[in-house]
Amino acid sequence: MFIAIDKIEQSAHHTDKLQNPKALGNAMVLSIYRNKIRTALYIVNTKKTYGEYWDKVENKKIPKRLWTPEMKALYKEKALEAPMPPYIFKITIIGWIFVLLMTGVFGMIVYNELKSPLPKSEEYLAMEKAPVEGDIYFGRYEIYKEKGNPLGMEGRFGWFKVLQVEGDIYHIAKSTEMNKGHKPKEQLNSTNFETESMPPVKLTEQTGYNIRFLSDDGLTEIYITDKK
Repeated sequence: MFIAIDKIEQSAHHTDKLQNPKALGNAMVLSIYRNKIRTALYIVNTKKTYGEYWDKVENKKIPKRLWTPEMKALYKEKALEAPMPPYIFKITIIGWIFVLLMTGVFGMIVYNELKSPLPKSEEYLAMEKAPVEGDIYFGRYEIYKEKGNPLGMEGRFGWFKVLQVEGDIYHIAKSTEMNKGHKPKEQLNSTNFETESMPPVKLTEQTGYNIRFLSDDGLTEIYITDKK
């Protein structure tokens, strides 16, 4: 973030009665300052002041370590008389835009957290139910000759039927009509299935949108997207 610090003079005072600790006889001037810090989002005027003694002849600042007790006392006196800044903290136009944007973002977050969740569709709820014997699903199967090697892989789209469930083992038969390319499920046979199941598979993933089955050897995968 862009930050600029400006040194703002608040007041200046002649110090004819004080002795210059660095160059005897040279007149000094005491200047009282505040810092103004500017960013794209806000502006700050520091409440605390600081003082500098300058040699008017040599036009050089006198180091603070050389200040005499009288110089320190005069600074404390004049610092109390320094005018207060017009404001301590001020948000810029860009800052107000940022505040409004953040307020909107947090408002949306709170709203989304508090609002009631949308009701799940019947299709979503059906897909969330654990598959049982007789369930019919639409999706795709892939049978690999070698695990992880797509070369020679057999893949088809169509309908599937759960023939038997034994614990976590599913015996699933595919439709007698399976298609190489994707077609609308309504155009494919969802009533006639092969009598023998595909290789036994286990349920590895289930959401309201998809179900995934995988054989123990990793060669047979069934991806389900719809339930009849």
